This record gives sequence, structure tokens and C-alpha cells, in this order.
Amino acid sequence: MPYTNLAARQQLVDSLSAATAELADAIAALGEAHEQLDDQQADRLEEELFRPLQRAYARARRTQEGFAARYSLPLQDAEPPVIGVPSTGVKGFVELAVAAVVRADNELAAIQDSLMPIEVGDPELRAGLTEIRQLVNGLSHRARAFLRTFGR
Repeated sequence: MPYTNLAARQQLVDSLSAATAELADAIAALGEAHEQLDDQQADRLEEELFRPLQRAYARARRTQEGFAARYSLPLQDAEPPVIGVPSTGVKGFVELAVAAVVRADNELAAIQDSLMPIEVGDPELRAGLTEIRQLVNGLSHRARAFLRTFGR
């Protein structure tokens, strides 16, 4: 079924919005974990997980907003991040963050695999998608390493 460039571009914006929302959820979960840690562990969480995730989120927002602006497309209103209850604990919040990052990366991979970024001819979008995926690459491994040594 053929689709128009406008429909393809809107689908790209919507998919990128979904991935960006997942990254926002991951940041919120890490923020909750951070609140439950002592200063030393909180600094470590921030350095190893939070900062790289913030950079990925910022890049996702710039990519999404730039693409939408270039083609005068509407953006979805961002939903507030989903946060668990404090009893989730540090491990639970880190695991929630990792799951959200995996969902975001899967969404970004689907966008890239669809070849729509190439078909609509937007090199800035393609570069942004690649950079976001590079920034989140390895985050789950770093999270597992953090949890392995958590509290030691």
C-alpha cells in the first residue's frame, strides 16, 4: 500500500516521539533510584547511567523537534514520565530504566530498518537516530554492572 511523504514523515515523528517518551521514563526511573542511594553510589549512578541517558534523551528531542520543524509537522504532547512507588527500590528502578531504554532502542531500530528515513530523504534524521542508538548502546550492560556492585 503506497503512502505519501507526509504520512511517512508523520509516522516517523510519532515513532520518534514514542522512543523519546521511553527515554524520559528511563530518566525518571533513574532519578527515583538516585534518591534512594547514598552520595557515593548516587554519584556513580549519575556518571555511569544517568548522564549518558540524558544525552540520548536530549539528542532524541533535538532530532524529533528538528525533523518536525523542517516539515511543519505537529508533535504529540509529551506524557509525564511513568514512575513507580518508592518500595520498588533501587534495583527495581534501574531495571525499569533498562526496560524503557530497550523499548526505545527497539523503536529506533524499527525506524531505521523501515528505510523510511532514507525514503523521505532526511540526512539529519538518519544521523540523529544513529547517534541516539550509539548513546544508549551498552547502557543495559552498565546497569547490570552497577547492580552487581551496588551496596559494596
